[in-house]
Amino acid sequence: MAKITLKGNPIKTIGKLPKVGKKAPKFNLVQTDLSKAKLKSFKGSKLILNIFPSLDTGTCAASVRRFNKEASELENTKVLCISRDLPFAQARFCGAEGLDNVITLSDFAKGKFGKSYGATIKDGPLANLLSRAIVVIDEEGIVTYTEQVPEIIDEPNYEAALKAL
Repeated sequence: MAKITLKGNPIKTIGKLPKVGKKAPKFNLVQTDLSKAKLKSFKGSKLILNIFPSLDTGTCAASVRRFNKEASELENTKVLCISRDLPFAQARFCGAEGLDNVITLSDFAKGKFGKSYGATIKDGPLANLLSRAIVVIDEEGIVTYTEQVPEIIDEPNYEAALKAL
């Protein structure tokens, strides 16, 4: 379990992020058109998993905007922005913001992604949402970088995630 904070108050996740050098856990998430997206759907591409609680917060929205900007210049890389927001809200946000270089995916239905990636918040006011984290996966499905952001209101280390590609 990771110990993180929300505005300085301690909270915990149900586990730890996947280990660098290991195969990324499989996932089955919901796209904005309600179709399924699995890890194997992206085989052959590098992936940045931008994991966060909700697009309805300033920091989460800022991370999606930043990765959308960065994604426009990345080769053979897809940025997956993952939260428990409903797919309709994700589509509305990206549409209103003109963000089309990232792929939003939802873990709303069963929360299995959060559990298998160790990102589900266990306690506190954001319990059952996803923590703020980054996981980078190479073309073969191997984890090359992880970051569990220690203070949930802080942005991730974009430069480190991009360097891990």
